[in-house]
Amino acid sequence: MSRLAQTAGLTDVQQEILSTVRDFVDKEIIPVATELEHRDEYPQQIVDGLKELGLFGLMIPEEYGGLGESLLTYALCVEEIARGWMSVSGIINTHFIVAYMLKQHGTQEQKETFLPRMALGEVRGAFSMSEPGLGSDVSAITSKGVKDGDEYVLNGQKMWLTNGGSSTLVAVLCRSDEGHPEGTAPHKSMTTFLVEKEPGFGEVRPGLTIPGKIDKMGYKGVDTTELIMDELRIPANRVLGGTTGRGFYQMMDGVEVGRVNVAARGCGVAQRAFELGVSYAQQRHTFGKPIAQHQAIQFKLAEMATKVEAAHAMMVNAARKKDSGERNDLEAGMAKYLASEYCKEVVEDAFRIHGGYGFSKEYEIERLYREAPMLLIGEGTAEIQKMIIGRRLLEEYRFQG
Repeated sequence: MSRLAQTAGLTDVQQEILSTVRDFVDKEIIPVATELEHRDEYPQQIVDGLKELGLFGLMIPEEYGGLGESLLTYALCVEEIARGWMSVSGIINTHFIVAYMLKQHGTQEQKETFLPRMALGEVRGAFSMSEPGLGSDVSAITSKGVKDGDEYVLNGQKMWLTNGGSSTLVAVLCRSDEGHPEGTAPHKSMTTFLVEKEPGFGEVRPGLTIPGKIDKMGYKGVDTTELIMDELRIPANRVLGGTTGRGFYQMMDGVEVGRVNVAARGCGVAQRAFELGVSYAQQRHTFGKPIAQHQAIQFKLAEMATKVEAAHAMMVNAARKKDSGERNDLEAGMAKYLASEYCKEVVEDAFRIHGGYGFSKEYEIERLYREAPMLLIGEGTAEIQKMIIGRRLLEEYRFQG
């Protein structure tokens, strides 16, 4: 392991898992990531390797065939994977959030149906909240599920669906007014529906269309799509938890752990950017010596390493808080906010250290420079995180006048 971003108090099992993942990243991901990313090619061979390692079932309980590991173990694995290629960590994250929501909120029948196959990677998860016209305002969703006998009929358009094409199980948030009188707060009339589908694009089941991949600046390889529901019928037993009106809370619980994941991704990308920067600084010579010997570059490296350490510490703290069973929205919001901002800054500094070569697609830092901005937006923008942090701080420090 590198000297940066060490985690105290890990068990032997956790250390063995992380060592295995890091070795996989160094041998199977880093050597091919940039080439695959430039082709926007889905990393099937890498995904198959992660299945063999059992990472798709890392946090799924042992009774359902998973490894039953903690959020901390998962986050540290994500950090390692994102260090190799952030897109791969995104493939796992959306799967993990759906598995977590099933574990925490699903009926026994839903758990037994999906979790064992999700642990093997046979069922691949994705989740869908956002829509084309709402951004961060989840309460404004217009997609709707209407009860019709023993089924629900779903209509609407969703946006920014990671794993949209490759997934076979999508947790979709819709409005469901049934049983909720007019005037009910919007977040109390939302339901999460578990939608099974075939992998691929086009009409993947009657009433459900996954258009082609969205062409993105970075975060390539992983398929990001829209999801269009047109009279999509699903059985009533595919309401997550069996009861309508709880979807907003279920999704927010999933997003809370997803924010720890995004923080971990930021830590991993920042760590790789530092590695690239410190290595290049010792190879590149100007004015008769390596640029690493110039004070200005040493100052930059010092700032980068400090940011990597600080973001890692906050991410670990947020994961451990959630593992303890306590509310961690404050810690997760802080970790996501800091890690994504620091990641952007560390990547930019590494880019500057590379000089003109950083602008060349032959150098890995060019890919990281395009990937880092996604972390500023995913699982809630910096502004949303600051709103969450501010509200929670006012709860904790309420003025007693």
